[in-house]
Amino acid sequence: MDPFGSALRSTRTEANDHAIMKTDIVFRGTTVVCVRRDGQVAIGSDGQVTMNDTIVKAQAEKVRTMMDGKILAGFAGSVADALTLFEKFEARLERHPGNLARAAVELAKEWRSDRYLRRLEALLAVADSDQSLLIAGSGEVIEPDDGILALGSGGAYALAAARALMEHSSLGAAEMVRASLQIAGEICVYSNTEITVLELEEKS
Repeated sequence: MDPFGSALRSTRTEANDHAIMKTDIVFRGTTVVCVRRDGQVAIGSDGQVTMNDTIVKAQAEKVRTMMDGKILAGFAGSVADALTLFEKFEARLERHPGNLARAAVELAKEWRSDRYLRRLEALLAVADSDQSLLIAGSGEVIEPDDGILALGSGGAYALAAARALMEHSSLGAAEMVRASLQIAGEICVYSNTEITVLELEEKS
């Protein structure tokens, strides 16, 4: 018999669970939704900040405007990491004014290749009057087919809700964002219903 075998296996399991939790925390930190419809763009998020299994803040703001209100942005993941990436992204926007896609691609390239940046755990959703983009540290820049972006712990719930509302309601973009986040916040334990929504008018 091995009196230490079960304890060793338990320790390994706990270590593996911790590693999984650390990886998943990017997706369990928040819910962000971005919708464009009928000439309007809106982005919103819930307000919950979770550290492991503990709620540490209920009314955090995870969406913001950039470039004098011309761009909407939100994040899921580590707050500190996201703020670093926002600064990097703003620098790219200043270098490529009016070209959201170019700035996003340049950030994704740096994020993936830089030894420090690639350790950052966050996802960014950004939108201007022409495009909505998801930016990930693995190098992806994704534009949704239907004008709806959702990310974070409750992203799947919010995405399903937003698509249903797009198909079966006449709600505006901001109303869709709010309703989708409300649904996600009632389902996902890592999200709440303290919702912030920002709007951007598309070019006519």
